[in-house]
Amino acid sequence: MTDTETPPDERETTVEHAEQAHRWSGWFTRMSLRGRLSILTAAAVAVAIAVCAATCWFVVKGQLNDQAKQSLTNISINSRNMVVTGTPNPYFYCGYSIADALAKVSAADAAVGTPGNAQIQPTYLDTELIVATTTGTQICLPLGATRGIETENTDVANAQLTALSPGQAVIRHGSYSNGQPALVRIASVSVQGQQETLLIAYPLHELQRSLQYLAIVLICVAAIGALGAAGIGLVVARAALKPVDKLTDAVEHIARTQEPGTTIDVHGSDEIARLSESFNSMSTALASSRDRQSQLIADAGHELRTPLTSLRTNVDLLVRSEETGRALPEDTRSRMLRNMKAQMVELSTLIGDLLELSRPTRPKGSRPLEVLPLHDIAARALDRARLRGPGLVFNVQLEPWFVRADAHTMERAVINLLDNAVKFSPPGGAIDVRLRFGTLTVRDHGPGIPAEDLPHVFDRFWRSPSARQMPGSGLGLAIVAQTIRDAGGEVSLAAAAPGPDGSTGGALATIRLPGAPTPPPATPPLGGTGTDPRP
Repeated sequence: MTDTETPPDERETTVEHAEQAHRWSGWFTRMSLRGRLSILTAAAVAVAIAVCAATCWFVVKGQLNDQAKQSLTNISINSRNMVVTGTPNPYFYCGYSIADALAKVSAADAAVGTPGNAQIQPTYLDTELIVATTTGTQICLPLGATRGIETENTDVANAQLTALSPGQAVIRHGSYSNGQPALVRIASVSVQGQQETLLIAYPLHELQRSLQYLAIVLICVAAIGALGAAGIGLVVARAALKPVDKLTDAVEHIARTQEPGTTIDVHGSDEIARLSESFNSMSTALASSRDRQSQLIADAGHELRTPLTSLRTNVDLLVRSEETGRALPEDTRSRMLRNMKAQMVELSTLIGDLLELSRPTRPKGSRPLEVLPLHDIAARALDRARLRGPGLVFNVQLEPWFVRADAHTMERAVINLLDNAVKFSPPGGAIDVRLRFGTLTVRDHGPGIPAEDLPHVFDRFWRSPSARQMPGSGLGLAIVAQTIRDAGGEVSLAAAAPGPDGSTGGALATIRLPGAPTPPPATPPLGGTGTDPRP
């Protein structure tokens, strides 16, 4: 095995850890959103309570330790009470170990009883003297002592330091001979004219027991808080996600019934409310789109039925004439063929208009493909309009204007607009065509458009009652509106105002397109010599 290869056991352990982590993450992601919010809320509250509880515990611990140290520091040491065995009124009994000293104290207690002379009894109970003698260092304990204080090698040196600095107190953590913890103050006292080391202990057993009790209380509070947070989080999540539940029910209803248009109530202005509003807008838009699609299919079927019925009738007559051997008169046959041709043209026009309207709308902000001279497009459309209205007078004023649009659809839109004017112009009437600063206007002098029909003129298959006997599918102006809006422009149709010559009546169509009176400079494309006009 090379140094870079991983041992099989390590590979198996790594795979097991990865699978275990995946199981845990999969368990969390499989939970409902409400459950995940509850768990995350409980975890956040538990962490916050744990941090507060830990901070509280450490603060209390520090305060209690400071109080214990202050108690030791405030003890007044009176050297006249420090007497040892062999002197009058013996109080301290010494031995070479704590056990030896405790044995002598126990024997003295049994012989004389606990001392009751307040003049020689110190105000502290847990004291211990370290006395240097010619035979070695001895440990001295007072009468009534039941435990000694464990000494350290630095106690004598620290006592000498306090002798040099009387206002300084040296305190360390230590323990009693029975193992219980204590705070130990080290001081220097005069015993029979000689400086000795005095240890004064403050027991920490009760303090630690209080801290343990406080820790148990804080842990219980943290656990109760976490459980309460989980319950409150579940209630809050249920209330907060109630709009989402309604939204889910609405989506499932649409998916089940295939009927868009279902909406939900919106309350407030938060993110859930915005989501609800967006869903309502989408559902309404889908329902409107479906209604328009159904209406388009119904209207297309209705418009196709008439020419198809007429065409089928003419074909049936021709076929029956051939089958029976009874020839139709030549003029009748010619008239039927002309009618069939006209009906075929009408069908082709209708199908072309439907295909034009069925193409997807160009997304807003997308760049059209070509820069087009709108004045040239209008001029070509005028040539076709003159052929369809040979007896009409066209008053034309076209100024240069360049736009970005699709060439085929833009020319189709202008032709439809002029065809509409030709269709409604009286014989020998005039049509005014103006293009100035991106605004193309077409005015006829026909009967005009009633005010109640103006909101519907750009709807698909819509024709005013007075025009339903005239040829057409009702799609021409709808194609104009869609093309102009795709190019970023505006289109409108209104009743014409009186002209300068006093003429009245007619309709005024207005198209406004963004562009410029001059073409953009030609920019050579990358890696080529052609031109790529850009705005």
